[in-house]
Amino acid sequence: MVAGISGHICDSCIGQAHDIAREETSQKATENLESSLTLLKPSEVKAHIEQYVIGQDEAKKILSVAVYNHYKRLLQKVDEDEIEIEKSNVVLVGETGTGKTLMARTIARILNVPFCIADATILTEAGYVGEDVESILSRLLQAADYDVAAAERGIVFIDEIDKISRKSDNASITRDVSGEGVQQALLKLLEGSIVNVPPQGGRKHPEQKLISVNTRNILFICGGAFDGIERIITRRVKSKAIGFTSIKEDVAIDQGNLLQYINPADLRSFGLIPELIGRFPIISHLDPLDQSTLRRILTEPKNSLVKQYIKLFEMDGVKLSFDKSALDFIVDKAMEFKLGARGLRSICEAIMTDAMYEVPSDAKIKRLKITLDYAKQKFDKSKISQLKVA
Repeated sequence: MVAGISGHICDSCIGQAHDIAREETSQKATENLESSLTLLKPSEVKAHIEQYVIGQDEAKKILSVAVYNHYKRLLQKVDEDEIEIEKSNVVLVGETGTGKTLMARTIARILNVPFCIADATILTEAGYVGEDVESILSRLLQAADYDVAAAERGIVFIDEIDKISRKSDNASITRDVSGEGVQQALLKLLEGSIVNVPPQGGRKHPEQKLISVNTRNILFICGGAFDGIERIITRRVKSKAIGFTSIKEDVAIDQGNLLQYINPADLRSFGLIPELIGRFPIISHLDPLDQSTLRRILTEPKNSLVKQYIKLFEMDGVKLSFDKSALDFIVDKAMEFKLGARGLRSICEAIMTDAMYEVPSDAKIKRLKITLDYAKQKFDKSKISQLKVA
């Protein structure tokens, strides 16, 4: 018997009461999940992403289906005879500035779930300078306000996943603490296990209280530029059989977008270990941005750069407008610098900085029009115009 303030209770009753409380807590957590989760059909998810991301129809479709199936899995009632749905982790391969991070952030916003972006370049093996892989979940906990139940159904976007590729095929030369070692450490996060996470990030130590997080229901989306993987794809798609089969006609190959032919074998040749690739059943590519797509990105999305500048000047009581020729000039320079959609912002800032500095101080200015001559003049004076493009 265990003595209390005004009575006694036996140990078996304590265990039974604990089981009842745990069952009610898990039931409430499921009810809260169903009430807070905004589950949209794949077509609705894709339509919402299109308000912010231009183009990339294939990647949008694949992401929408993966996320929809993942959250159907969360809402599934688990019975003994029922089929267990596996998790659908995704790898996005595309050049810089094509919208990998933006798509993941947009999906997390519309589904109303905790979301965090982690950078794979700072991760190292345990015991070395850098961050442990558990720090990824620390950021997810912070995004969920340390609500473990909410964090366990969140989305983690691991950026620059290509930077942890295997440095050498010969593992005996040197210890690869930021390459293959990190890939092996990521396996336990991706496969669905209970991980002890330091709440404030950083290293673990014996005196620190750790939080147990079950990663079974966390959706992992990885993105990377995989610079140079086109050469691997080219070697594979252009390889010809020796003998009578070589008579077959070659399939027409789009040399401008080789990433559309990517498969798991290419990721393995690039330096990702097979165990890691196996935990990402879905591989999608993002198309390189052409001139017409960049032009649409500049003006069409809900948070496009042009709309942002118009709003900034509107807050100062100034009506801002752009000539079409000025917008075409910005797009031409972005194509020249090969920085994708991120390059648009740099060029716009170079053109608009003087206006944003002078106009708020002059109450007489009520209208401002950015013409081609004004854009060229301001851009030529900026430091970015002096960069030589290879």
